[in-house]
Amino acid sequence: MPQIEAPIKPVESDQETVDLTQQVDLKQVFELNQQLVDLKQQVIEIEDKLSNASCFKALTYKDAYSRINGIVIEGEQEANDNYVKLAELLPSDKDELIKLSKMENRHKKGFQACGKNLEVAPDMEFATEYFAQLHQNFKDAAEENKIATCLLIQSLIIECFAIAAYNIYILVADPFARKITEGVVKDEYMHLNFGEEWLKARFEEHKAELQEANRQNLPIVWNMLDRVEKDAAILGMEKEALVEDFMIAYGEALDNIGFTTREIMRMSSHGLKSAA
Repeated sequence: MPQIEAPIKPVESDQETVDLTQQVDLKQVFELNQQLVDLKQQVIEIEDKLSNASCFKALTYKDAYSRINGIVIEGEQEANDNYVKLAELLPSDKDELIKLSKMENRHKKGFQACGKNLEVAPDMEFATEYFAQLHQNFKDAAEENKIATCLLIQSLIIECFAIAAYNIYILVADPFARKITEGVVKDEYMHLNFGEEWLKARFEEHKAELQEANRQNLPIVWNMLDRVEKDAAILGMEKEALVEDFMIAYGEALDNIGFTTREIMRMSSHGLKSAA
C-alpha cells in the first residue's frame, strides 16, 4: 500500500510579527521624540524667562532704567500740569481737561510702581532737566495765551512721543511694567484726540502759529531722543524705531488737523535737520 505523505505545512514566517513589532517600536520612538522636543521647548522658555529676569536685575539695566523711568514719570507730571493750565486757558473745556490731567497723574503713579517693582530709584534730577526746554516753551506760550502752541507741545508732540515710546517699550518690558504701560498707552490716544479735534476746528485761524510752534519744538524732540539713545538701547528700544513710530503718529496727527502731505513733509524736515 503506497504511503500517503502528509502535506508539508509551510513554515510560518515571523516577518509579519517583526513588521508589527517594528511599527510599534517606531511609533513609540516617534512619541518619545515628540516628548523630548516639547521638553526642550519648555526648557528654552524657562531659560528665556530666567535670562530676562536676570537682565532686569542687572546693574547696567537698572542704571539705564533709572533715567528712563524718571523721564516717563516726569513726562506724566508735565502732562498733568499742562492740562491743568490748559483748563485755565479754555474754561469751556475745563471739565474734560481736568479729567485728562487726573489720568496723567494716575499714569505717573503707575510708572512709579514700575520702578519700585524693579527696586530702582528714578533719576528725577535728570528727568526734570530733560524736559526743561519743552517745559519752558509751554510756559511761555501759555503766558502769551498761545493756546494752539500749547496744544501742539502737549497734545501732539509730547503725546506722540509717549505713544511711540510706550508701544515699543511694551515689547521689551518686564511683565509688571508691560501691564501698566498697556493701560497707559490706550489713554494717551484719547489725549492726542482732544488736541487734534480742538485744532482741527480752528485750523485756518491757527495754521501759521502751529507751523512756527513746530519749527521751534520739533528739533527739541530729536535732541531728547539723542540723549537717551544708549539707555533706551540697553532696555531693548532702538532709536530708529522710536523715531519712525513718533513721526508716523505725529504725521497722522498733523494730517487729521488739516495739513497737506507736502506741508507735513516740510514740517517734519525741521526735526530731520536737527538730527543731521
